[in-house]
Amino acid sequence: MASSQNKHVPGNKYNTAPASPLTPKTRLERLLLNRELRKFNKIFNPTDALADGLKEAEHFANDSVSKEAESSGPLNEEAFLEAVDGGERPPKQRLLVVANRLPVSAVRKGEDSWQLEISVGGLVSALLGVKEFDARWIGWAGVNVPDEIGQKALSTALAEKRCIPVFLDEDVVHQYYNGYCNNILWPLFHYLGLPQEDRLATTRSFQSQFDAYKMANQMFADVVNKHYEEGDVVWCHDYHLMFLPKFLKEHNSKMKVGWFLHTPFPSSEIHRMLPSRSELLRSVLAADLVGFHTYDYARHFESACIRILGLEGTPEGVEDQGKLTRVAAFPIGIDSDRFIRALELPQVQDHMKELKERFAGRKVMLGVDRLDMIKGIPQKILAFEEFLEENPEWRDKVVLLQIAVPTRTDVPEYQKLTSQVHEIVGRINGRFGTLTAVPIHHLDRSLDFHALCALYAVTDVALVTSLRDGMNLVSYEFVACQASKKGVLILSEFAGAAQSLGAGAILVNPWNITEVASSISYALNMPANEREKRHDHNFKHVTTHTSQEWAAMFVSELNDTIVEAQLRTRKVLPLLPIKVAVEQYMQSNNRLLILGFNATLTEPADSLGRRGGQIREMELRLHPELKEPLKKLCDDQKTTTVVLSGSDRTILDEVLSFLQLSSSLLIMLSDQLLVMQNFGEYNMWLAAENGMFLRLTSGEWMTTMPENLNMDWVDSVKQVFEYFTERTPRSHFELRETSLVWNYKYADMEFGRLQARDMLQHLWTGPISNAAVDVVQGGRSVEVRAVGVSKGAAIDRILGEIVHNQGMKTPIDYVLCVGHFLAKDEDIYAFFEPELPSESPGIVKSKSPDPVGLPVPKVPSGRTRSKGHLKKQRSMSALEWNSLGSAGWRPIVNDRVSVHEGSSVLDLKGENYFSCAVARKLSNARYLLGTSDDVVTLLKQLADASSST
Repeated sequence: MASSQNKHVPGNKYNTAPASPLTPKTRLERLLLNRELRKFNKIFNPTDALADGLKEAEHFANDSVSKEAESSGPLNEEAFLEAVDGGERPPKQRLLVVANRLPVSAVRKGEDSWQLEISVGGLVSALLGVKEFDARWIGWAGVNVPDEIGQKALSTALAEKRCIPVFLDEDVVHQYYNGYCNNILWPLFHYLGLPQEDRLATTRSFQSQFDAYKMANQMFADVVNKHYEEGDVVWCHDYHLMFLPKFLKEHNSKMKVGWFLHTPFPSSEIHRMLPSRSELLRSVLAADLVGFHTYDYARHFESACIRILGLEGTPEGVEDQGKLTRVAAFPIGIDSDRFIRALELPQVQDHMKELKERFAGRKVMLGVDRLDMIKGIPQKILAFEEFLEENPEWRDKVVLLQIAVPTRTDVPEYQKLTSQVHEIVGRINGRFGTLTAVPIHHLDRSLDFHALCALYAVTDVALVTSLRDGMNLVSYEFVACQASKKGVLILSEFAGAAQSLGAGAILVNPWNITEVASSISYALNMPANEREKRHDHNFKHVTTHTSQEWAAMFVSELNDTIVEAQLRTRKVLPLLPIKVAVEQYMQSNNRLLILGFNATLTEPADSLGRRGGQIREMELRLHPELKEPLKKLCDDQKTTTVVLSGSDRTILDEVLSFLQLSSSLLIMLSDQLLVMQNFGEYNMWLAAENGMFLRLTSGEWMTTMPENLNMDWVDSVKQVFEYFTERTPRSHFELRETSLVWNYKYADMEFGRLQARDMLQHLWTGPISNAAVDVVQGGRSVEVRAVGVSKGAAIDRILGEIVHNQGMKTPIDYVLCVGHFLAKDEDIYAFFEPELPSESPGIVKSKSPDPVGLPVPKVPSGRTRSKGHLKKQRSMSALEWNSLGSAGWRPIVNDRVSVHEGSSVLDLKGENYFSCAVARKLSNARYLLGTSDDVVTLLKQLADASSST
């Protein structure tokens, strides 16, 4: 029974509840339900008190614990809880937590013996409190283990702690961790810029470090793949593992992968300095859910993806051809109960009593930081000096306790910072100190947990002046320990915690020394009632937004993102079954191939993503591997080939003049240009301007335009397009005979979209307010065309002329329509859709709304039958174009050809119709081809089939 229920949510074996009318349908409903269930479990789970006791025992165990003595770890807790339940518990979803370092450090005691030292950090305590998941840790143990015996022994020891090691050799660690992670990514993400080559110490180069970084990420991926089981959630952490989501998805596309960054993510202008900027972004986007501490960081990431990769940003995340990566903010918290409980312990009470006696009669200010460039310790001390200068009455009434934990002591920049801090502290103490007291107590070491809690509890003002900080949980810890004192928090606006605690804290710019000094004065003199209100606001946040809640929320959102992705995947087109398409092709008697040009028959775009290729990209070229397949298809008497494009035909006149009517040339049309190739012997049809102009390669242009086509709006729209082209660098517009197109593909993405929005407002309220036109907005373009100009509207007339010209008697029983068309032009797919009583099995249709919000017209199965007789249309010469001048644009429609009924020759069954979108996963077509390379593969197989028949 359970297996049948599981089918409601494919790929998630933990959804065992049967679907019912009460089942939440939307993402928000599902997340709210999960939130309420977590609250319910906290309140009514009878084992929580026992679990808390076990957890407290673990937290307050000795710092160094051998693997034999460790009895209160997660494994024993789980076993004890199972025994208390007295019955079989439902299986928990496994959570693979992948981080650069394991939450333990290993010390080798012999050839096959290891001692493990447990680190109770924020991430560890967060996941200990999440009881609905079975967590496993994967990471580097911090030691080099070259021998197989040592690796096996360490793996066995770590397995008891639910840890799985990744073994990295010293050279990889040096280049990957000390090099790329700490010398390049970490400074850049904290706005310190990239180091110069001569400052890279013993590391060799950016490229060698980057190669080591990728290699290390692949080693992590190999370990994850080895231990992964179906249904597991993989949670990757921090900038050390930005390639990991990509490597995992390449191995198993159904794997649930989340990635979380614990540092700031910089502005796109900073991130774009990275030589590997695009690769890193695309690798992270392979994850299903990408998390950051604050909305600012998430916004910067989305902006980088939009500006650097040219992708689409949505309120939910970043979209790339139908694949959505959710991007969201998940502010981490602390295990606040741990700090609150610690204040009741006898050893903490003793510390508090000692500190109160030591600093009796003086206000205590506290700073707890790593001795790091981003922590703003010099700025903090200088601000305190200015405060003492301006408030002499406070000189013997206040003391600043600065705990500066040393880090990276072998790096010259950090050694210089240490000397600078010591110099400033000495100068201030010498200036304002006395024989019995000094204003600053500076410690270059860390404090144990009990001493730190006591220090937090007796502090009157906590001072956090980070110049750039991912979150800074010191502020959270201070608030958690201030239930009785209700001290004041001065917090840097550049710390991530400012987004969460800003309402109750005093926010400052640490670079503004005067402002910080003034804030110190305000905090020390703050009325008691204001202190209490500020503290209560922050205390409520700290105790409700805990680290456990953070972890549970992220994993819950990740699971739900998978559900959303599965629902979205149902709307994405299936890949074209090329084998079936070729088989049906071979069995048919009269085939019609309709091929787009741009992004269909052209060379792929520059795979390196280089900027500055605008001129080269505008000169679109036929894919070099298509010459022979197209020749074979054109030689097949049973096959008619049509190249259908949206471009104009003016360049063809120039090319023909230049070639002096050379009969050995074929000009093909793209959505941007007319491209010349040496294909004169090819027998195919060319349709320009969305089918408004038609010619056989050996003939002249003919028009299929309706006689009453009104183009009076062109001049006024042209003026608007010229204006916005001048205002938008690297944009351009094209004047065609039935439309105007403004393209901002090469302009700044966000600025281009703003300009496009502004342009549409100008158009709708001015030039086209009463005109019979359609406005078609592409991904990075705006097109204004006469009503009735579309590929679907023209195809019946085109088909009729082809049938008449060729004297076609055999009904067309096979149609392949392939292209990268705008949504407006996808009505051509509906034109050939056979009239079936029910949808054929395997045919998947997806609706794609028009980007402008206009409805996509549906072409009825019964074709529009055109009447009348038209004459041949000659091309407009360049001289005629120039002679128009300010008189305005008018198409020349002297010669027309007769429009014959094209739909009457169709005898098409569902299995013989293949409509296929190229690189557009959301489309009205039946199928999808990824790139023009896939089109080449398809046409090659069709050409081979033509040759064999």
